[in-house]
Amino acid sequence: MTLRQSFIKAVYPAIAAVSSWFGNTKNYRQNEAHVEPIESIYDLSFSSITDKKIPLHAFKGKKLLLVNTASDCGFTPQLADLQQLHEEYAGSLVVIGFPSNDFKEQEKGSDAEIESFCKVNYGVNFLMAKKSGVLPGPAQNSVFEWLPQSSKNGWNNDPPVWNFTKYLVDENSILVAVYGPTISPQSKQLTNKL
Repeated sequence: MTLRQSFIKAVYPAIAAVSSWFGNTKNYRQNEAHVEPIESIYDLSFSSITDKKIPLHAFKGKKLLLVNTASDCGFTPQLADLQQLHEEYAGSLVVIGFPSNDFKEQEKGSDAEIESFCKVNYGVNFLMAKKSGVLPGPAQNSVFEWLPQSSKNGWNNDPPVWNFTKYLVDENSILVAVYGPTISPQSKQLTNKL
């Protein structure tokens, strides 16, 4: 862990507290009309951080929490919160991290370095995808093409605004809600939907 990463880990509780005090309603959108997707997310697959192809249809019947991650971000300590959700809701929720270097180059490491960093510093053993793009472009992961396109997911057109934007998909491939980076994975806004 670099000095910067150690500092971020130390000050994150203060960042999270300030975020909760000032409210997060602007950073939260939900599918109030329960709009169904045009294309099923279960038709997609992704490559794991260890380069194994994983089809999302393998997780039918479980909720999916899809998060773009970075190792050198002020929100990186959310990895521990995501791990806690992974453990607490193991029978009904699949957490998948998508490392990306799209925001201020805060994920410069290789897949092996990312995997080691997440495991050693935050105890991560939830699924992690290969490092890829989450914003439009040639390197964009197909899952992150689906998430911000209403022509695919049925209602949402918002791409990630920063690292640790969280997308919750229910057991039927319906995109339920989008949570901004300042919303903790442990927030009631998110856990109430699990």
